[in-house]
Amino acid sequence: MPNRELEFRGINSRHLGMYFEELGGQLVTASFPFVYKGEGWAGEILEEKEISFTPVFKVNSVIVMFSAEDEEKLEELIKNYRYKTTRVGG
Repeated sequence: MPNRELEFRGINSRHLGMYFEELGGQLVTASFPFVYKGEGWAGEILEEKEISFTPVFKVNSVIVMFSAEDEEKLEELIKNYRYKTTRVGG
């Protein structure tokens, strides 16, 4: 089963979990790592931590693992997930 690990910054783990649910996944664990299972894929929220760039500027970092039954399904899952995590500045 192919998999890929990505890091998301500035989005908390609760919202990242909600995005898996919006893609059809079901939460199957109650603590870290949070595991979501969908049709032919799985997503895991492995850890969340805070990164300090300066004493004042801090941002959260969440590591997410994506797995799917084949490479095509994995690419589709990541594409759809990234669409949900897109933030437009202004």
